[in-house]
Amino acid sequence: MKKELLIASALVSTMGVASVAEAVTASTSGSMTTGIRGTNLDSSASDTTARVTTASFSVSLSETTDGGVGIASSFMLANESTTGLQTGGLTLTFTDGSKLDVMTAGNAAASHDVSVPAGAGEASITVTTTNNASNSLDFFGAATGIGVEWHSAADFMMDGLKIGVSYSADNGAAATSSAKLESSWGVGATYVTDAGDTALTIGMGLADSTYKVSGTQPSAEENGYHVGISAVTGDLTIAGGFADGDDLQTGTTVTQEEMTQEVSKVGIKYVSGDLTMSVGYATGSANDGSFGSGATASDSLDTTAAGIAYAVASGVTANLGYKSIDSSDEGSSETSGGSSWYIGANLAF
Repeated sequence: MKKELLIASALVSTMGVASVAEAVTASTSGSMTTGIRGTNLDSSASDTTARVTTASFSVSLSETTDGGVGIASSFMLANESTTGLQTGGLTLTFTDGSKLDVMTAGNAAASHDVSVPAGAGEASITVTTTNNASNSLDFFGAATGIGVEWHSAADFMMDGLKIGVSYSADNGAAATSSAKLESSWGVGATYVTDAGDTALTIGMGLADSTYKVSGTQPSAEENGYHVGISAVTGDLTIAGGFADGDDLQTGTTVTQEEMTQEVSKVGIKYVSGDLTMSVGYATGSANDGSFGSGATASDSLDTTAAGIAYAVASGVTANLGYKSIDSSDEGSSETSGGSSWYIGANLAF
């Protein structure tokens, strides 16, 4: 009987505490994409057509302390296009406008790359996994879930400047049959200014990392830099970016390789009322080889993308997209490239 009374007393006390606690502010967002994708692969004599459907639903939680510090986090309830659920870290927003991401923070170099226009919709082709060339300005800049990233407020030290700094620590995983990220750091900056009627945005980032490896050590670990510029004049946007550095392919299910990478991207976007037209081109090259051997073979990936997006209603966009990929692996043209088109709609809230 005494145990039951103690349990009941604890339950009542807990309920009393819960009754005076206030809940954080929650908001939801999500999207639904559905359409038709056609592909014409270099490896196949016939075209294929398939339905494409993706959906996501996420919850954002936030509250502000009496001292004016914002505390926020988020989690994803469902995402049909990826494996598993995605959970955000913790973000603190201070009264001066600066922010601090704690856990799952990412790398500051990636936070300051310039957005380069490309296609629209879900036109897509997957090239062979042995082709290590990238079309992303963020191919470097690894981070563990145990890390922090600080974002300055706008107009940091001068008008139009924002900067960021990040650091990731060892997550304690053993380097058994693959390399494991031990630590990483990154810095980035974005500068916004006007040149007559044109708004200019310049972004740049720098990152480096160290790995622990069981067995042969790589000749170089993951590091690099990127720089880009975007110019907006009225409804016209022209942007381009360049990245260079070293990258590692790690994991127990893939061949461990080290590579030197270069990526260049250019794109144009024009907005006319509810209609947005865009076209972009990206080219990437990678000299790759096994750990310790240095770069011994050359891969390349060239992508041309174009798209038209039409705002049908609030939150509803119709998309028409096209993508063409030329792929080269180990110095020879291969047949995993081709072209793809897409027509569909995206509904977001």
